[in-house]
Amino acid sequence: MLQTDRLYILPLTVASLELYLQGNDLFEMEHGLTLTNRNVAPEVKRYVNSITLPCMRKVPGDQYLFFTFWLVIENKTRLVVAELGFKGAPGPAGMVEIGYGTMQEARNKGYMTEAVGAIVKWASQRQDISTILAETDRTNTASIRVLQKNGFEQYDQKGDMLWWRALFAQKSGFTPV
Repeated sequence: MLQTDRLYILPLTVASLELYLQGNDLFEMEHGLTLTNRNVAPEVKRYVNSITLPCMRKVPGDQYLFFTFWLVIENKTRLVVAELGFKGAPGPAGMVEIGYGTMQEARNKGYMTEAVGAIVKWASQRQDISTILAETDRTNTASIRVLQKNGFEQYDQKGDMLWWRALFAQKSGFTPV
């Protein structure tokens, strides 16, 4: 678990992710979190059950951290305010991609900037990561600001999508892109 001034950032294990997918506040009740009657969209359930969970089950050690959901929980209210995660394990060049989303009622409060900052700090301390990538729609100014505030630089554009990266100090065996 990661912690910031206002947030707990909890990576879910296989069992926790399975419970989280059930919705109906089952995960929240088990972990003493604020109940919100949260449900998971059917397409997300299908993806997680067919892709995410099988990947989590087959990777060694802590590599499941690169496939699971990391829940962002506000300390005082014990409310899940966002989700973020990686889109797979680091590649041979030490690159990982992140994705994230903030719950509607928790937007514009700086939670995602704080959470991305924590995950960037965590990743920067790992020997197997040299670069974090992220993709945003060119019109998503909130997401763009999150990345900019966390030291990401735009390095590419493909159609309406902007590509960002955060590079870490040169690590033995890695050549950042």
